[in-house]
Formats: sequence, structure tokens, C-alpha cells
Amino acid sequence: KPLFIDKPLAASYQDAAKIFALSAQHKVPFFSSSSLRYISGLQDVIAGKYGKVLGADVYSPAEIDSSHPDFFWYGIHGVEMLFAAMGVGCKSISRTHTSDTDILVGIWEDGRVGTVRGTRMGQAEFGGTIYCESATVTLGKFEGYNILLDEIIQFFDTNKIPFDSAETLEICAFIEAADISKDLGGAKVELSKVIQK
Repeated sequence: KPLFIDKPLAASYQDAAKIFALSAQHKVPFFSSSSLRYISGLQDVIAGKYGKVLGADVYSPAEIDSSHPDFFWYGIHGVEMLFAAMGVGCKSISRTHTSDTDILVGIWEDGRVGTVRGTRMGQAEFGGTIYCESATVTLGKFEGYNILLDEIIQFFDTNKIPFDSAETLEICAFIEAADISKDLGGAKVELSKVIQK
């Protein structure tokens, strides 16, 4: 059956890759997404309204739950916003971690830099700044699930995935590499190490 799989697709890159492989083997489409991909303002960025995305700084609550490795649980919302804006091609990540905050810094193959600030204290808000060729865009409020639900319905009607699903797989690699960086005291980790593993 064609499926929408709510975030997170899986709790590891390896499990996510297996889902993609099964989808290809059986020729059955699926997609997975956080609703924050559809935060107000982001779709105009994705559509190229402001030219090429040069970088992005986003923020999201990032509560940690014992059932999932760190950012797979809730911080994935921020990571989804980052990849929706920046696209695939992240080369490496470093993570600064405290009990209340995480800062993830990704470097893309073309030299662009994107960050996620994950918070566990203060007001829980979603948002960010996207730096484009012709404008600096401040993302608006999260306005609920309706846009994502519309995309899910259209997907079930057409079997067409609404965005490049390679982003979903790279999101999983990014989050897993972020956990490795945390374990290494914030050292830079190449995503290729997660993908090759």
C-alpha cells in the first residue's frame, strides 16, 4: 500500500534506508514528513521566489525521549525545516550539546552552512531565518497540520511524492551523525560515515 509515515520515518539511518529499499523493490511509493516543512513562508523559499538559498538558521523545541535517539524524537521538526530550505548535499555536521540546548551546524558540499537550534527551556517556538539571493526570509508561525494533510490526500490520489524524498533519508543520516558528534564532544562528523556504515 502507498503510505504516509509520520515523523520520524525511523529511529536510525539504517532502518530508514531499509524502508527506502523495500519501497523501491516493491515499487510502492511512500513519503514521510514533519508538518514543519509547511511552516508559513517556507514554501515560497522552496519554490525559488527569492532565488537560491545561501544558508539557513532554524529553531525548534528538541525534547529528548528515551524511546528515540535524541533528535529523531522531536528535534526532527527543526531538521526538516533546514533540509526543506537547503535541500540535499550536507557533507558534515558538528553538535554543541548542553542539558537545555543543542546547536547543530551542517556544512553542505557547496560550502553553504545551515544550523538548527534545539531548545529544551523557555518558550517552545518554531521558526527561522533563510538567507536567499534576493531576500532574507523570516519564517512565520506554524499554523497547524492542514497543509500537510492536503499533501497527504493528494499523494493518495496521485501516488506522486510532494518533494524530493532523498531529503528524508539525508535527514536521518544528519540526525545520526549529530548523535555521533555529541558522543565525540562536538567533533565534526562526515555524513558519509553514517551512510557507509
